[in-house]
Amino acid sequence: MRNPKHCVVIGGGFGGIAAALRARKKGYTVTLIDRCPMLGGRAQVYHKNGYRHDAGPTVITAPFLFDELFELFDRKREDYVQFIPLKLWYRFRYANGDTFDYSSSKEDLLQAIQAIEPDDINGYQQLLQASKNIYETGFEQLADQPFHKLSNLLRYTPKMLQLRSDQSVWQLVCKHLKSEKLRQAFSIQPLLVGGNPFDTTSIYNLIHFLERKDGIHFAQGGTGALVDALEQLMQETGINLSYNETVTQIHTNRQHMVSGISTTKRSLDCDMIISNTDPAHLYQQLLPKASVAWSARTKSRMCKKSMGLFVLFFGTTKTYPKIAHHTISLGPRYQGLLDDIFNKKVVADDCSIYLHRPTATDPSFAPPGCDSFYALVPVPNLQGKQDWRTIGEQFKEQILDNLENTLLPDLRAHLDHIFYKTPKDFQDDFLSPDGAGFSIAPVFYQSAWFRYHNLGEGPKNLYLVGAGTHPGAGLPGVLCSAKVLEHLLPDQNSSLIQNQNMQDTLVT
Repeated sequence: MRNPKHCVVIGGGFGGIAAALRARKKGYTVTLIDRCPMLGGRAQVYHKNGYRHDAGPTVITAPFLFDELFELFDRKREDYVQFIPLKLWYRFRYANGDTFDYSSSKEDLLQAIQAIEPDDINGYQQLLQASKNIYETGFEQLADQPFHKLSNLLRYTPKMLQLRSDQSVWQLVCKHLKSEKLRQAFSIQPLLVGGNPFDTTSIYNLIHFLERKDGIHFAQGGTGALVDALEQLMQETGINLSYNETVTQIHTNRQHMVSGISTTKRSLDCDMIISNTDPAHLYQQLLPKASVAWSARTKSRMCKKSMGLFVLFFGTTKTYPKIAHHTISLGPRYQGLLDDIFNKKVVADDCSIYLHRPTATDPSFAPPGCDSFYALVPVPNLQGKQDWRTIGEQFKEQILDNLENTLLPDLRAHLDHIFYKTPKDFQDDFLSPDGAGFSIAPVFYQSAWFRYHNLGEGPKNLYLVGAGTHPGAGLPGVLCSAKVLEHLLPDQNSSLIQNQNMQDTLVT
């Protein structure tokens, strides 16, 4: 009976974790290698003076996608980590001080909409139905399907055009809502996956129905606790894990198949590779140029990347009980600011801020009587040529001024500590080309078949998962990219059984 094939997974983000578990379930020997000190990719955890800071995603939607990973091995996710459903999902604060609560209760939500624009109640219901229609096709039918064949795109194109996927999220929202404030609140979802609402395909409006269908959750103990739970599952199922190790080269053989890797610590042979690193980095830096297909070379050279992120982490020696778990503080400009970030690639004098206060739900993130925060600010990626080593401190002070004047009065007087990450850190720490926070942008011409394929565009035993691949960024997107592999990876369990049966027959 021959040994199972060896699969190497490069990168331990959520896409890599999910892919490693699915490959293991199919009978592969799996080794996962990550350059960070812990799993999770961008979901690293920082500890400072008794405070804890989740660095990556803080919002859990589509919790069933995590449940599936545990169910693969007849386990229950809730035995490893608890998900807490949030009642208030986001509080929007506008530049004039008005607020809008986006909550789990549809009744409360409709009341909040009526308080801003009564005529938009019917429009919201229509928008929600449109989002449901997109969800039923874009998520339920397409999110876990391979799109490396043009025929797959052609098969679904009529339906997607019928749903007007050529429109932007902003155009779809404006079709149904009159209020400028509500238009902003209900078009914000593309920013959660690195897109500009004004040019992100309306396919991504499915996020709105996804939120309403399954709710928004927070992992008890934070995203880091969810990573720990998945790490435990991987260890229990026999997956080999290696941290603080960077893959520097992928080797191919004369048959143009990947045959192994070199890292900062060793060389390792393998039968196949699943890459959870940024596709542009994979094709431009890791593979021999001769083994990369023209399609991947073209995408890597011409793709439009997502915006960058400036993330400010801080702890306060007092609590701010009026601040919600998730607050989106919008600046005086909306389209103009996004144009500066995505198109002009300049750092503006104004900004919008996503403020995360996990201590609103889980006080263990800070010492008693204290709060833990991070403030995430969209900024240009490194194509804007900003030197963040020079402007980082200045931008930090700009964010502190904004927070003190809007949400957190006297913040500086109550700071225990403060530090930040810039697009340059994303480039250095996560090998993200141009410091993009979410790989390539989710525009129409970079979706489905036009996005990086899950089946390698070059060696045929190379597979891709993660934010830059189909179906896209965000936790549901990267988890679904691993589900695509269910259709692509041969099942080793059935092969081993067939080989054993053949040997038994020969012996008989």
